[in-house]
Amino acid sequence: MVFSLATCASIPDLPSDGSFPVPPPPDYRSSRSWAALPSTDDYADRTPGDSLQDMQATAQADVFFIHPTIYTDTRKDDRMWNASLDDEKLNADVGESTILNQASIFNGAAKVYAPRYRQAHVAVFNDDGAAVKQRALDTAYADVLAAFDHYLRHYNRGRPVIIAGHSQGTLHAERLLEDRFTGKALRDRLVAAYLVGMPIRRDRYADIPVCESAGQTGCFVTWRTYREDFDVPPGADDPEVAVVNPLTWTTDTGRAPASLNEGGVLYKYKAGPIPELVWAEIRGAGLFTNKPSFFGDIFFNTKNYHIADYNLFWVNVRNNARARVQGFVEG
Repeated sequence: MVFSLATCASIPDLPSDGSFPVPPPPDYRSSRSWAALPSTDDYADRTPGDSLQDMQATAQADVFFIHPTIYTDTRKDDRMWNASLDDEKLNADVGESTILNQASIFNGAAKVYAPRYRQAHVAVFNDDGAAVKQRALDTAYADVLAAFDHYLRHYNRGRPVIIAGHSQGTLHAERLLEDRFTGKALRDRLVAAYLVGMPIRRDRYADIPVCESAGQTGCFVTWRTYREDFDVPPGADDPEVAVVNPLTWTTDTGRAPASLNEGGVLYKYKAGPIPELVWAEIRGAGLFTNKPSFFGDIFFNTKNYHIADYNLFWVNVRNNARARVQGFVEG
């Protein structure tokens, strides 16, 4: 499956004594604690095809990107609910999946900073992980917050910043905006937030509105993508959840034609950008689209396109981030 970023998950056991062991926290002074930095050669420096270039060297803004859940299995002798940064295979998987497919989108607009963190195991998002969900997510978020504060002290130097995430990363980005931007001076340096793959209420922030146009700054965009015949589960279509169409960058509910799609990108850059890959239409709390057509699509039968939230609209997101940065700088 060309869009898949994760394997089937095994579920860690809860400690029998009720304790909650966690791996050691990362040291963000070390480049090893970062999945992407402008000063290192990493997957955020890549671009698909021959027409796009990594522009970090001259970028006038930064992006702080928080990756989604890649921690999906455990060894039997290491039953942790939070990932260890000493897991080199997991670190490699993070780079080869989400950093390549998602964080690299922003290298045309900003210097890319993406911390490694003790991400919560994917099982916290189902019933088996309910008992430890908040503790595991809090542990992960503590790292994200520490990484962002380190970034502010040592890297930012007063530059405009984009906050971006996907799935679990969006949960942490949502909290980060509340803790470090809302009602604070840093709010004035926020270009935009890309809160993709999780439901975000339109009234979530007092001073960070939903983006209503392609050039608006100081706002957030969000969407969750499904195939047009996906049946939304009862209770999962909250009308207060914000949705922005990444083909129009508005909340209009009319169908945006595939002609507006500047290029989707397949998993691990299996091909260069594919123009007009899908159309997109907001329905309630979701973004719905057609099944994309590409070599091997016979195996892409899921109706929940969560894993491809960014990939389906890759070039549109890239160009939009650049436009928002330009508008912010010139503004």
